[in-house]
Amino acid sequence: MSRPAKVVLAVIDALDPQALQRAVADGRAPALGAIMDRGVYVDDCVSTFPSITPVAASAIATGLGPGESLIPSMNWYHRGEERYVEYGSSFPATRAFGVFRSLMDTVYNMNHAHLTQERRTVFEHLDDAGLRTACTTYLIYRGRHRHEPSTDSPYSRLAEAAQFRHAVWGARELFYADIFDSQGTGCFSTLGMPGQRDRHAGCVGAHLVENDLFDFLLFSLPDNDTYSHRVGPTEQPHSIAEADRALDRLMHAGGGPEAFLDDHAVIVMSDHSQNPIDASMSLAGALEHRRILLPSDQAPEEAEIAVCPGARSGQVYVLDEGRRAELTPDIGEELVDVEGVDFAAWRENGQGVVRSRRGELRFAPGGEFEDARGARWSVEGEDAVLDLTIAVGGVRSEDYPHALGRLWSALTCPRAGDVLVSAEPGHEFADWGGHDHVGGGSHGSLHRCDSLGVLLMSGIGPERGNERERWSIEDVTPMVLEHFGVQT
Repeated sequence: MSRPAKVVLAVIDALDPQALQRAVADGRAPALGAIMDRGVYVDDCVSTFPSITPVAASAIATGLGPGESLIPSMNWYHRGEERYVEYGSSFPATRAFGVFRSLMDTVYNMNHAHLTQERRTVFEHLDDAGLRTACTTYLIYRGRHRHEPSTDSPYSRLAEAAQFRHAVWGARELFYADIFDSQGTGCFSTLGMPGQRDRHAGCVGAHLVENDLFDFLLFSLPDNDTYSHRVGPTEQPHSIAEADRALDRLMHAGGGPEAFLDDHAVIVMSDHSQNPIDASMSLAGALEHRRILLPSDQAPEEAEIAVCPGARSGQVYVLDEGRRAELTPDIGEELVDVEGVDFAAWRENGQGVVRSRRGELRFAPGGEFEDARGARWSVEGEDAVLDLTIAVGGVRSEDYPHALGRLWSALTCPRAGDVLVSAEPGHEFADWGGHDHVGGGSHGSLHRCDSLGVLLMSGIGPERGNERERWSIEDVTPMVLEHFGVQT
């Protein structure tokens, strides 16, 4: 029996399908073009809600939406610890909550305390099956192998000063922003600075291929997202070309694109896409008539709500459990009237409630209408709230892909806020540091403009992209496990 081909899963953060197609057509992405020529291309693979990196990265690495992964957003309120969690919305936001605290949450706690312990990551599944796993700098890296902080990096003293002193459990070969490196490669990334990360991944990837060190590699290419945040998604072909060079370096170490694709299965995907931003708004400002918990609050016991902006999404937590049922719909109603808010959603009497200026919609699992992924729902109210089309027992939405499933997963996440909000196209919620991406791009909403990305498969998965009516980033871990014959 032949051994399954080694797999490379390349995640190009915020990769926009139209920008990818332009980059390939213009000859700026020959490595990606070679994969497209050999593979199956899907240009509408659906992200999570919120369509924001920590939530999406968790879904890619586990196959779980936020309802099961337990990662609710970029910024959220930890009820058990009675504090905000901030994964790095911006440097001003990390300063607002404490730089060291934010770094600890992002590098350590996200994987080892916040991500569900009830379900395994793709690395844990494959490690348990005796396969060799590898990962370049990626938010979700948890595996079965213990790694001490690097002592070989020229930045090791800076890393130690930033409190990176503890071991982690990760993939067998783990390379994380010069903080952890399972072996010497001579590759460095200036502690994961934007603009250096894709080059670092290309250098590490070439070393892994040359030395035959993996069966599965998660090859993370995050710089496209940073570039697109700054200049907007229409300018992505420039940053896609940088990601392409990293992929080309990886494939060159295996004999070039043709030889590499003969010997390896490759998945290239987005975690989400981006929308050009024209205006920002303050989620806390919209609720300033209420007592809001501040990042460094001197009287936290007096706070009524915690407010968590997440780029083009947001969450509000009612802190008094006894008043939660009373205040939740009131807050939702208040937010619907805020300029730039597309809709507010919350749970009530076992249903999801979605309210916008277009009306109200209520839904719950288990009804008569089947969505594009085979789940069944009961739906009542104004279909226009989520652009729903209901006919012959089916429910679909053009503007809000996989709307009900994504919303329900977000609403049922035990760590989610009581009220969730999604922004209209072109609008963003400024973070707690006052930072926004006006003039550039951002993401986070339920709308298609943030939610539809690339899924490109060569040597793995189906022979045709239309095998499924609706692909999701949650399909990737199951696809990898099936490729290796690993039972879940």
